[in-house]
Amino acid sequence: MTAKVAIATAAEFPDLDDDGPVLLAALAGSGIEAGPAVWSDPGVDWATYDLVVVRSTWDYAPRRDEFVGWAHRVAAVTRLANPADVIEWNTDKVYLRALEDAGLPVVATDWLVPGDTFVPPVQGEYVVKPSVSAGSKDTDRFRAGEHDELAVAHAAAILASGRTVMVQPYLHEVDTAGETALLYIGGEFSHAIRKGPMLTPAGGPVEDLYKAEVIDQRTPSPAELEVGGRVLDALADLAPAGRADLLYARVDVVPDHDGDPTLIELELTEPSMFLTDDGTGGARSAERFAAAIEAALR
Repeated sequence: MTAKVAIATAAEFPDLDDDGPVLLAALAGSGIEAGPAVWSDPGVDWATYDLVVVRSTWDYAPRRDEFVGWAHRVAAVTRLANPADVIEWNTDKVYLRALEDAGLPVVATDWLVPGDTFVPPVQGEYVVKPSVSAGSKDTDRFRAGEHDELAVAHAAAILASGRTVMVQPYLHEVDTAGETALLYIGGEFSHAIRKGPMLTPAGGPVEDLYKAEVIDQRTPSPAELEVGGRVLDALADLAPAGRADLLYARVDVVPDHDGDPTLIELELTEPSMFLTDDGTGGARSAERFAAAIEAALR
């Protein structure tokens, strides 16, 4: 019997993202029937699928509780990748605190919860964003002493919505070196890409579902791979599942002021996997992804 797989997506992306065609083709080549399904569509019978793979569900942030509830309901009737407990843990960036406490190199972050008052840094540039977001939405960059009023208003709006605020220094190394996204499939490193700088000072928060990115293929440094491996290895003790339990993962790092890789984000829920930017037009990484899905079905 042919296995049936749902690729969960957002209503705004009913035909999936740019990786969709190569992934579906690779799955078809493996004899797996797969197609997109909108996670918020009440008409979808998730129990009819052998596996549900969470992909471009980028509209979850304003209704995270609904999304997490959906993940647990799906997991109760079929297999879900990544697991529902992982999705619940990973969709609020407070997980970075656990990684930092474990000694991993995480970008310095100040945390504010509703009821707190934001006091802008006295020097340098900094980023203000909510702990629950996707695609850099509601994220903005400010310059101390120049944009403080805007930053205070931005932080206050996030806090007023009941969300946690993250304040991080803007690492200018991203303007030259860029950000490295390390892509893992089935727990193993697959490929990497470079993301160019996206935020401009007081450029205003992202209003669309996600901010467009400039993407290039990248060969990661040994230091970046070492940090990526350490982050995933640490999940066995910190997260609801370890790296071997994950269908996919993305570790985003940028150089700190000393040039050492620093973790910006660990994406285990709905990261763009940039399959078509793997140097083979997606042939290699899509086949690897399809093989990992086939293994998950077994």
